[in-house]
Amino acid sequence: MKTMNKYLITYDLKNTSLVLYAPLHEEIKKISGLWWHYLESTWIVKTNLTASEISAKLIPHIKQGDRLIVVKIDYSDSQGWLPKEAWDWINS
Repeated sequence: MKTMNKYLITYDLKNTSLVLYAPLHEEIKKISGLWWHYLESTWIVKTNLTASEISAKLIPHIKQGDRLIVVKIDYSDSQGWLPKEAWDWINS
């Protein structure tokens, strides 16, 4: 079985209405079903999709003036202040 890549998805949304962005959040969850969301504007997903494929799925759900970045990550050098369950998921 192919190992899934991990991607960091982060955004800056101009409208603060969570209802307006519910479709964006649902699309992120559907990318693979394997997602992490411990920080307000940051998600990590495990998937076999590329960054371009992920972006193509998400861009229809953001509004003009918003910002989005999708970056493949490998955690070879990572550190932060998160709860144990967050690090357990990241390192799994």
